[in-house]
Amino acid sequence: MYSLARLVRTATTVAVVLVVAGIVIHLLGANTSNGIVSAINDAAKWLVQPFHNVFSIHGQKAKVAVNWGLAAVVYAVVGGFIAGALARSAAAGRFRRRAPAV
Repeated sequence: MYSLARLVRTATTVAVVLVVAGIVIHLLGANTSNGIVSAINDAAKWLVQPFHNVFSIHGQKAKVAVNWGLAAVVYAVVGGFIAGALARSAAAGRFRRRAPAV
């Protein structure tokens, strides 16, 4: 169970880093014709699809920063909660005592 919690925590970290990198790419106006920048941007766009236009703000950069920032926070909170629950479950299972045989 600990390894599953670690896997969830790692996947959460990767997702949040990709979304934050996507925000930085948009805010700085990076060259999206670059292969690496394009791959990071495409991965971030895929991750934030459920959060598309949650907030309607004037200005494309502000809109991306707020909506994608919301996605990063939601991924971090939900992923952290799931990983914590898995780790607590593993700890509880480790210390569970068996009933004495009668």
